[in-house]
Amino acid sequence: MNTPRLALRALSEDDAPFILGLLNEPSFIRNIGDRGVRTIEDAVAYIENGPLASYARFGFGLYLVTLNYTGAAIGICGILKRDALPEPDIGFAFLPAYWSQGYALESATAVKDYARTAIGLRRLLAIVNPSNSSSIRLLEKLGFAYESMTRLSGEAHDVKLYTCAL
Repeated sequence: MNTPRLALRALSEDDAPFILGLLNEPSFIRNIGDRGVRTIEDAVAYIENGPLASYARFGFGLYLVTLNYTGAAIGICGILKRDALPEPDIGFAFLPAYWSQGYALESATAVKDYARTAIGLRRLLAIVNPSNSSSIRLLEKLGFAYESMTRLSGEAHDVKLYTCAL
């Protein structure tokens, strides 16, 4: 997937150093959760067991987001299928240096369009930490509407569930 400023591509094991950094950002741990990824080997396992397994099983997953003009990796954005949710959900996380520049909106819009046109989804979900006002605003800009509070299995805290017809 490409947008005017971004390229989204499948993650590979070569992206482990970036994933290690992103998943250990304090904002990622606070808003999404601690995934226990502490080494390059952990990051490789995260990529293999998460995105790569999702591509193989569902044909979609999280994608690496890079800047077209430099090739720099700035975040991840994509579609997940969690056992705890009835339908796929959109997910995104960006390095703080790239916040408030429209990159999350641009990549999430591309992913939402991809979900409708390439995958044929009719509805997309999203979950968000109730205190993450920036992500809530982004979801609302994308056309998502709050549905309910929910708790995913194995998680300690409730999250807000949003839905969007495609």
